[in-house]
Amino acid sequence: MNTMLVARTTAKQTLSFEKVATPSRSPGHCLVRVASVSLCGTDLHIFDDDYPSDLPIVQGHEICGAVFEADPDGNLVAGDRVVVDPLIACGQCAVCRAGHANVCPKLSVLGCYTDGGLAEVLNVPTPRLHRVPHEMDDDAAALAEPTSIALEAVTRAEPRAGDVALVLGCGPIGLLSSLALVDRGATVVAADIDEQRTALARRLGATHTFVVGTTFPDPKQHEVLAALTEGMGPRIIIEATGAPTSLMNAIRTIAPAGRIVQVGISTGSATIAVKDLTDKEIELHGSRNSRGLIPEALSLLHRHPAAASALITHRFAFTELGEALRTMADHTVPTGKIVIHVSGSLEVS
Repeated sequence: MNTMLVARTTAKQTLSFEKVATPSRSPGHCLVRVASVSLCGTDLHIFDDDYPSDLPIVQGHEICGAVFEADPDGNLVAGDRVVVDPLIACGQCAVCRAGHANVCPKLSVLGCYTDGGLAEVLNVPTPRLHRVPHEMDDDAAALAEPTSIALEAVTRAEPRAGDVALVLGCGPIGLLSSLALVDRGATVVAADIDEQRTALARRLGATHTFVVGTTFPDPKQHEVLAALTEGMGPRIIIEATGAPTSLMNAIRTIAPAGRIVQVGISTGSATIAVKDLTDKEIELHGSRNSRGLIPEALSLLHRHPAAASALITHRFAFTELGEALRTMADHTVPTGKIVIHVSGSLEVS
């Protein structure tokens, strides 16, 4: 295989399918034949040239494939199916040494800041590869990266069995957070402005769901939360929308001594009174990427195969990538996760 196909985003909403030389394996790396890549909101922002990455770039950071040329000094062999952890940190700075490589100031991410998985072959550092359980299909395994982000948020929330947790936002990260919270024994209430998304949250284990209107919580929703929490409010809130008003709702709704984890991303500003934090001694945490949680993510998805199946709503061939991105951008089309099948697409149609 001397050449391979890549999909390069060359300008705003512009893709170029190109035949390029297949990479050679670098020391300490494996060559991986890409099978499935799932798309996320970041991919749409990059495609719209609304992200702090430079174009042109080969997108794709939620990647599953198979090793076809292994690192002789590693623990993988040709044929192993693997998921790629796309985070590349410096490993040397004080932040990395403290165990927070996920927020390394020099952090790079395959498919976001450097060329990624929308290519037939990747040359990947061996430590960034994780074996896929035999029973798991490639499409489900591609969800390990967003699942690891949800797990980072849930881990920072420190849930205990029996906790009541409110998840604000039923996009993929919110849904996967709900799944992880349920898996850890929490009772989950999920809220979103979209009724179809809240229905999906129930399939992933939420016992109560709210459709958010102009006021949240509305009187009926407040009554439900009060009944679940002895009138105190949820001990945990995962804010997965990024909307400033949603964070403000979280601060108003959280129980005394409760913990809010902000995983939704926004450049917007929220108005928070300092007294709001001190009166209830609220813990407010940010959450970004994950700290090596891809293996745990694979394990979670392996234990809950129906969840992965429910999340994936669309599949496209590699050369249909443009259509996939347009589908993702079309708010009239209900979408969960969209998966691109890369392997076998040797010619551009």
